[in-house]
Amino acid sequence: MASAGLARLQGLFAVYKPPGLKWKHLRDTVELQLLKGLNAGKPPAPKQRVRFLLEPVESSKEKELTLTANRVPTLIDHPLVLGVGHGCGLLTDMYNAHLTKDYTVRGLLGKATDDFCEDGRLVEKTTYDHVTREKLDRILAVIQGSHQKALVTYSNLDLQTQEAYEMAVSGVIRPMNKSPMLITGIRCLQFAPPEFLLEVQCMHETQKQLRRLVHEIGLELKSTAVCTQVRRTRDGFFTLDDALLRTQWDLPSIQGAIQAAAPRVAAELEKSLRPWLGTQEPPGPGQPWDSERPRSALEPESHVGH
Repeated sequence: MASAGLARLQGLFAVYKPPGLKWKHLRDTVELQLLKGLNAGKPPAPKQRVRFLLEPVESSKEKELTLTANRVPTLIDHPLVLGVGHGCGLLTDMYNAHLTKDYTVRGLLGKATDDFCEDGRLVEKTTYDHVTREKLDRILAVIQGSHQKALVTYSNLDLQTQEAYEMAVSGVIRPMNKSPMLITGIRCLQFAPPEFLLEVQCMHETQKQLRRLVHEIGLELKSTAVCTQVRRTRDGFFTLDDALLRTQWDLPSIQGAIQAAAPRVAAELEKSLRPWLGTQEPPGPGQPWDSERPRSALEPESHVGH
């Protein structure tokens, strides 16, 4: 039934975005598949209402009128598909929770380009024989430390209070004002010069800022580096295991994904938003979080606001 299918489209789900596929095309494709699935179902029988009509009595010689009951369809609840129900509101809650994302970022030592990508215009070539795993790990520790300090600053919390201290211990400190990209964790997963692989946990990031991070790491190592791959592995409480493949972008799969994720979504949003109740009101959707001008990923701004 279309109405039953629509009732199960109330929530959030994740999909896997193939490399090179623009997000708008992905969204339109998923929307089309949902509409096809809903329209393919048997429509519900229209509800009936009783309407009394005046009709002449044929057997009577005189012109007499009588009331006759007729059943006609009522059109008050024919479904219109506009989205995924309250999932749109949950997206706003995710925005206000400022959840972190996980990425794996691949880098290549020895060259720099104009856009920090491997296929960009070559700007410089350098040696990298002096770069070691230990040196890279030290640079990553400095990056993480500076960003953790900035996170506390942007949270507008007084760490001298018990409430703020408990939030810091539980790891739920979030920025409450406009901020640049903030890195909450970064480590090296693989090091095989000239290639290396990083795991980055961050918020308010862009793809370009992550590529620039690789470039600046190369400079700190007295060399150069370009980014060869950026792959998101977690978005808030959704991981790769939750993401629907392209062959699963259909109504039953999406309904199942929404139902499976619903308890976790509710629990995680409650956990993330509750500590901020009674503190400072989070900004609403549409307020930008990215910095207004490019800043070093190694040293985020230490002040709040601009």
